[in-house]
Amino acid sequence: MITRSHPSKRNHRIFGAIFWSVGMVVGAVLLLVMFLLPPLFSRDPARIFVSYGIAASLAFPAVLVYMWVPVLIDRYEPEPWWALAMVFLWGAVPACAFAGIANDISAELGTALAGKLGGEIAGAVISAPIFEEAFKGLVVLGVFWFARHEFDGVVDGVVYATFAALGFAAVENVLYYARSLQAGGMTGLATIFVFRGIFAPWGHPLYTSMTGLGIGLARESHRPWVKFAAPVTGYVLAVFFHALWNGSALFSSFSGFPLFILLLPLWILFVLAFLALITALVVREGRILRRFLEDEVLLGNITRPELELVCSPFGRMRALLSEHGPHGRRFIDAASRLALSKWHSTRAAQGNKLTVSADFIVPLRQELQRLRQQLRPR
Repeated sequence: MITRSHPSKRNHRIFGAIFWSVGMVVGAVLLLVMFLLPPLFSRDPARIFVSYGIAASLAFPAVLVYMWVPVLIDRYEPEPWWALAMVFLWGAVPACAFAGIANDISAELGTALAGKLGGEIAGAVISAPIFEEAFKGLVVLGVFWFARHEFDGVVDGVVYATFAALGFAAVENVLYYARSLQAGGMTGLATIFVFRGIFAPWGHPLYTSMTGLGIGLARESHRPWVKFAAPVTGYVLAVFFHALWNGSALFSSFSGFPLFILLLPLWILFVLAFLALITALVVREGRILRRFLEDEVLLGNITRPELELVCSPFGRMRALLSEHGPHGRRFIDAASRLALSKWHSTRAAQGNKLTVSADFIVPLRQELQRLRQQLRPR
């Protein structure tokens, strides 16, 4: 990808990297204090640490499988691996640590004021949705603010949000699995694994995707009120869906109503909503690419077959598996980036705004020509 680095923009990214690093260090220390040090002072620390190891062996391989879904979403113009790794680690470490502290404090206050049920409501239905979605969404907002050149719109917002949520869910599942194993043995572990790891793995990604969708709309728009209202609305929806799920589970627990009967329809609704969101975003991005690459065919920068390849949902895979290999994939990446840069520039012009995307158009056209020269001998 072609980039131009201005000193002020470079300093901006450096500040973002420092903010992320400090959050990671503080979050790691808090997780250590909250979850790894207490077992050392227990009667059987070895048993607890073994349960953590078994839980991790179930949670993390599963999340590697789940990662393929956002990768498939981002098929047209994939995000860099380092950005995805940063948001995943943020969700796994600082978001878990900070939200865990907030939830524990809220639960203690609720218990002191209204007993056990009050503590459960305060911790699971009120605090968890508010703080967990805030800390997961914070890293998506960070990419939007500090690495805007890697954040093009709603698809990127959903992809980053999904990776942050998967990181959070993986560590949270380790804790749930370990506690279930300690309390109920292998039967308890199997029960919670089926419920959280198989039937409800897409809860956190769906919730946080609402925040990512809102931030993505803010990235696409040049209207000040949209830039403010869209992320706030997305966050409110994330909190609502999260509270709805946790509240339903809590109601089932205290009322004796069968958990499976109550949550199965809600789970189906969440899955269908997530699939519908994915499908709509992929189709929309494909149409954007086609619209803004049509004139490149007329200019002779790409051919009609190349346009069809770039706009195909499986174009990158076809290019990678063809004789052109990585060169073909880089050609598709450059063409996709060119289309999105032109799209951002057009939207900025409509709002009488300036955008850095305009600076990438000519270099990306030159990059396309260079890659075509490399592909011809092959």
